[in-house]
Amino acid sequence: MFSFFRRKKPESLPAEAPGQQPDEAQVDDAPSAGPAPVADSARLPDAQASSAPPAETVGLQPVVSEVARPGPEPVAPETAGAASIPAPEAPSAPAAEPVAEVPVTADADVPEPAAATADEPVAAAPAAEAVVKKSWLSRLKQGLSRTGQSIGGIFVGVKVDEDLFEELETALIMADAGMEATEKLLAALRARVKKDKLTDSQAVKAALQAILAEHLEPLEKTFPLNSAKPLVVMIAGVNGAGKTTSIGKLAHAFQAQGASVLLAAADTFRAAAREQLMEWGARNNVTVVAQEGGDPAAVAFDAVNAGRARQAGVVMVDTAGRLPTQLHLMEELKKIKRVVGKADGEAPHEVLLVVDGNTGQNAISQVKAFDAAIGLTGLIVTKLDGTAKGGALAALAAGSQGVRPIPVYWIGVGEGMHDLQPFVAREFSSALLGD
Repeated sequence: MFSFFRRKKPESLPAEAPGQQPDEAQVDDAPSAGPAPVADSARLPDAQASSAPPAETVGLQPVVSEVARPGPEPVAPETAGAASIPAPEAPSAPAAEPVAEVPVTADADVPEPAAATADEPVAAAPAAEAVVKKSWLSRLKQGLSRTGQSIGGIFVGVKVDEDLFEELETALIMADAGMEATEKLLAALRARVKKDKLTDSQAVKAALQAILAEHLEPLEKTFPLNSAKPLVVMIAGVNGAGKTTSIGKLAHAFQAQGASVLLAAADTFRAAAREQLMEWGARNNVTVVAQEGGDPAAVAFDAVNAGRARQAGVVMVDTAGRLPTQLHLMEELKKIKRVVGKADGEAPHEVLLVVDGNTGQNAISQVKAFDAAIGLTGLIVTKLDGTAKGGALAALAAGSQGVRPIPVYWIGVGEGMHDLQPFVAREFSSALLGD
């Protein structure tokens, strides 16, 4: 029988750290057996017995009488430019109290938004969004300032001649744009300069900015939040890329758009990974399906069944970090995807890879390897703040190393709740050139 309990809102979150990976992974198509999180969910026909404890669902009140009361107020969104989240020691989860009679409802996951009052008119929402957007753009430009200075600084007080193009070529390659993207961009820029007879260096810079935005547009795509219910999102990446933190931020963003969220802690290997996701769940007031140890595919399977039973809007599955060279762990990732498909024939609907923006050209090889293994549908590029390698997205758009241009749904430039925002080619191009 699954236990349901409510974690208190934490003051801070533990930092994500590289985890310990097993030497081997048993790969089969079915998760370990265990009771499903809802009474009417079916187990896989070929499930094998396992000694792992059953998955637990975190996020409801500990007693029946408290479930009938109003839940805690929604977590207030952080203001733009919030300070980085500190990394205290991960607290241990309190023992769960079994509650067999707790009714499972979607309303228990995410409280309804508070009604507008005279002091907080609905008309103020667009203004607040505009403030957040303006702050985000300033942080994006600040985050990419190192790359912007190396490229945009070339156009200061110079003549439009061959020396300028040679300096641009060097700067783009140093920014990890790659040879293919660099040659493509410079060829288009030469043609624009010749056609429009540009003689001013700032006009050439503006032309390069427009060309770069056009080059990056194939990567710009709106995330299809309401394309399925529940929308099952599987999230993968290498160790330390920021998967769990990104999931917490996305849970906040999805709820702001009116979607109820359920999280699956399928990273059963890294120390404190389960606790870290549970802290994000408590902070966002969303349910977390977790299991201490055991088969990560079983956790994902139970979470999808729970999401369907509770009519959740989004089910996000966190997975353990792994390198593409760890073949047994890549096979385990394939298994998780297969098992999720057995819980829902069309799932996972989105398979996202979280990429550390500081890795530069290494991000291209990661995208290629993970795409070959699990068929990526989108990317989340994190830690772009302070990097001098922001040109890697240009390499991705150019199809460097034979990788296909996979959409970039979000980019991140900090640890604040609003520091993960949708990718917009024009905004990124402007920030990348230091405009």
